[in-house]
This record gives sequence, C-alpha cells and structure tokens, in this order.
Amino acid sequence: SLEDALVSVLPSFEGAFTLTVMDRSTLVGVRDRHGFRPLSLGKLGDGWVLASETAALDIMGATFFRDVEPGEMVVIDDRGVRSVHPFESTPARMCLFEFVYFARPDSLINGQNVHAARRHMGQALAAQAPADADVVVPVPESGIPAAQGYAAASGIPYRDGLVKNRYVGRTFIEPAQTMRDMGIHMKLNPLRQELDGKRVVLVDDSIVRGSTTRQLIRMVRDSGAASVHLRISSPPYRWPCFYGMDTGDRTTLLAADRSVEEIAEYLDVDSLAYLELDALLDATGAPADGFCTACLSGEYPTPIPIGDGKFALEDS
Repeated sequence: SLEDALVSVLPSFEGAFTLTVMDRSTLVGVRDRHGFRPLSLGKLGDGWVLASETAALDIMGATFFRDVEPGEMVVIDDRGVRSVHPFESTPARMCLFEFVYFARPDSLINGQNVHAARRHMGQALAAQAPADADVVVPVPESGIPAAQGYAAASGIPYRDGLVKNRYVGRTFIEPAQTMRDMGIHMKLNPLRQELDGKRVVLVDDSIVRGSTTRQLIRMVRDSGAASVHLRISSPPYRWPCFYGMDTGDRTTLLAADRSVEEIAEYLDVDSLAYLELDALLDATGAPADGFCTACLSGEYPTPIPIGDGKFALEDS
C-alpha cells in the first residue's frame, strides 16, 4: 500500500521537506523528522485539507484542525485520519526564517500569529537600537509589521515611504544576481514626499547578499533623505542554508566575513543595527530550542559537508 511504501522508505530521508502524496483512496501528509517546514491539517465540510500555511486554509474556507508534527505522517482515507511515526524521535528544528520572512503574516506557526511576532521583533529592535529620526519606513512587504512595532515602541511616526509593485516576486530568491538587481527597481519605488529632508529609520526583515539593499539605500538617499538608519529585525545572515534555500555559497553572503560597521559602510547608511538572536527567539512566543538557527549561528541540526556548495546534500 501507499502507507506501507512510505513507512519503508521515509526513514532513509534526510534534510528539509514536507510531502503530500495521494492515490485513488488515500491522502498522506509528511513532515521531515526535524519539522524544518510547516504543514497544517484542516477540515473542509466532510473532507480534510493539507496546506503549508494556515492562511491557505482560511482562504479556501477550511477550518484549521492542527499542525502536523515533526516526523509525523498523517494518513487520510475512508476510515478517517490517523497518525503514523516512521522516523526515530528527533528534536524539532523549524526554520526560524518562517517567522522572519517566509510565512504569510496572516498565518499561524506553532499556534503563534506571524504578524504579531514580527511586530514584537520591531518593538524589541526599537528598545535595543534606538535612532534619532523623523520617520520609520518599512521595506514592504515583510518589513511592515516590524516597522509598525518599531514605530509604536519608539514614538517615531510610521510612514509608507516605499511603494511596492505587487506583481513582482521576492528578489533574494531569484537565482541570478542580474535578475535580483533588476527586480529591486521593478519591485519598489520611493515616495519622495515622505523621505525628502527626513531622518529615516528604514526597517527590513533581513539582509542576505546585500546587493538589493545597497540599491534600495541609494534610492532612498536620491529621494532626499537627510540620513538613513537601517534596522534589521533578525541577526546577521552569516551561514549558508542547505535546507531548501538558494544560499548555499557562503562567499555570496554579505555578513559572512564582515563586521556590522563594515556592512554599514558598504551599504552607505548612517547607522546599522540587527536584532539579537535571543530577542528574535523571544518574539516568536515559541520555545527557543525548537528552531533551526543555522544561517544565523552556524549551528546545523544535521551533518553538513561545509564547502561543497548549495548542492552538498544532493551530491553526498
């Protein structure tokens, strides 16, 4: 059967994955043993739904039932829903960047609202790294909740100083640098009336390679900003990810071998501050030991052949 085949082969799988598999009579959902990526189970009428985010359940009118647990296989057939555990017990290590960047703000992760967590990140960042400024401006979309939190905690007015073209995708995920460079100009356009003559706190969720951020700073300065204070609602991204993200080459990461001061000089900002890891973990509202922080700490939950590039696991 489909269930027997999966139970037989899944223990040999390593790395980050969620699976949905079906045949004529059975629907199966699986999370990897560490639970790097989320998977949710919902109820729709007499049927069941599997989705990578709870927001998808809301959109289709389904009711969230529960999260599929790390290492769990959910089997749905005419007998109902049952749980199978084909993996040995392993500590959970969900990707922390689900809270920082990947997940939709209207989703729930581990029972926590993503938008609220990002606002908490901004509030913590304002306490950790205040700035003498006139306006707080987000880098849309994922920087918006953190900017709202920063503005609320600091008392500095919040302004939408950058307009997003909603028909352009996420730039750091683009595989080629030329595509990322083109993407930032197509994606964002500054509102001069909100920036001209202002001391600006610019809030973003993360800096990965830094090339698009550098262009963005130039756009803000060209719009007349008197000063730019960059605040990032996560720690420096210093280590490659081998769990599904296109950041396997450490030499492309801006913070890999640079200090915060060197990064600020490269980006041409008047000041730069990152949220500390402990504060980021606190903002999620979830247990700190349940996350993968490899890209921020260099501590990988699985053996990694460092130096072999982003296809290290595929080639090993």
